[in-house]
Amino acid sequence: MGSQEVLGQAARLASSGLLLQVLFRLITFVLNAFILRFLSKEIVGIVNVRLTLLYSTTTFLAREAFRRACLSGGAQRDWSQTLNLLWLTVPLGIFWSSCLGWVWLQLLEVPDPDVVPYYGTGVLFFGLSAVVELLGEPFWVLAQAHMFVKLKVLAESMSVILRSVLTALLVLWLPHWGLYIFSLAQAFVNWKEAGLAWSFFKQSFLKQILTEGERYVMTFLNVLNFGDQGVYDIVNNLGSLVARLIFQPVEESFYLFFAKVLEREKDASLQKQDDVAVAAAVLESLLKLALLTGLTMTVFGFAYSQLALDIYGGAMLSSGSGPVLMRCYCLYVLLLAINGVTECFMFAAMSKEEVDRYNFTMLALSSSFLVLSYLLTSWCGSVGFIMANCFNMGIRITQSLSFIHHYFRESPHRPLAGLRLSPVLLGVFILSAGITSVSEAFLCCERGWPARLAHIAVGTICLGVTLGTAFLTETKLIHFLRTQLGRSRLSDKMT
Repeated sequence: MGSQEVLGQAARLASSGLLLQVLFRLITFVLNAFILRFLSKEIVGIVNVRLTLLYSTTTFLAREAFRRACLSGGAQRDWSQTLNLLWLTVPLGIFWSSCLGWVWLQLLEVPDPDVVPYYGTGVLFFGLSAVVELLGEPFWVLAQAHMFVKLKVLAESMSVILRSVLTALLVLWLPHWGLYIFSLAQAFVNWKEAGLAWSFFKQSFLKQILTEGERYVMTFLNVLNFGDQGVYDIVNNLGSLVARLIFQPVEESFYLFFAKVLEREKDASLQKQDDVAVAAAVLESLLKLALLTGLTMTVFGFAYSQLALDIYGGAMLSSGSGPVLMRCYCLYVLLLAINGVTECFMFAAMSKEEVDRYNFTMLALSSSFLVLSYLLTSWCGSVGFIMANCFNMGIRITQSLSFIHHYFRESPHRPLAGLRLSPVLLGVFILSAGITSVSEAFLCCERGWPARLAHIAVGTICLGVTLGTAFLTETKLIHFLRTQLGRSRLSDKMT
């Protein structure tokens, strides 16, 4: 399969993944707004922070390294060996679920049963549901490697819909069940790949700390009460909504593209130059897309944070620390978007030895991040988590940019040019930030709905001008998006 054909398949996978993420995030968005009207923020905090952390840590540690190792290279391989390796995720899941479940029940603070009932049952079912999900891991990797898009979309969307509908019905009919609601709704080996999987496992363990670090600090050090944890998690999910909608499917799909097109053991100068040229062009366009998306979230999110929280969750979110958290998170989204793309390429192009060396950097980052999170949170509350995350993302972006620069150093390609904006577009972003900030000061958010609607209209006009300027100045990116959309439609017709 040539690089252009792989690129077309990756674009199709990304677009279908985007639709799946839109469905998932929309359902989650509506479901959370619905749940907030019926359950206490303490229960929301326990579910969205502590129990979700148990579930995500179990599945991440059991499968992430295997996914990265077994999706490297082409689909033509001895799949019997690969599938045998992938089945190891199930016993690993049982091991991690048992160990972490014991920690969650015996070492962590147990919530007041009058406020958060059935905590033990919640831990049991969330751990069990993680193991059940891992049973399908070999088939997920097989479908992903062969790019069986429709199978993936159908399976994952049905799972999300059924779980969400069941949760909503239980909340409506039996709100006194507490955590029972969420618990019921959850319900021969290739040694080269195994070695690569072990390297990625060590890296995944450290990356999990960096990804979920604030939840670990909240869970183990009790720096915030359960109610504040719930507010933080809601703001966290709402703030990252657009970035995750776009970049999670893009990162998953184009990691697969880079891993198939590039060979891990060779620099850019030693590979097929046509493949390197395509990879460089794709990386440049993805960086530009990440930069524009992140800047848009930062500029417009700052002036509309309080209004968005008030509409979504009422005074519980729009008063207190909620708006400050959301504004800080808007800056974090910019770093989050850029880091996702740069690490997507880096992890796909690294050799096993480079992965092992990078693990030492991740170890230092993980340790410093946890310490910094605790110190900053003790000093300035939940905003400290976002400050620590920004520091963490800045260091990781620096590392990955250095890798990309070194990787393409001997080639004529400079994909990091995707992080440069035209002066005109940059000026429009700055002007929009100023106008919307003034609009918020005079029109929002205690002056009633007529003033609020005027504030929204100002933002809509500024956003339209900004997007129009980007369309006129970033012609290379627009051409890339049109080309990939065309390839995705052509691939759909062929299937």
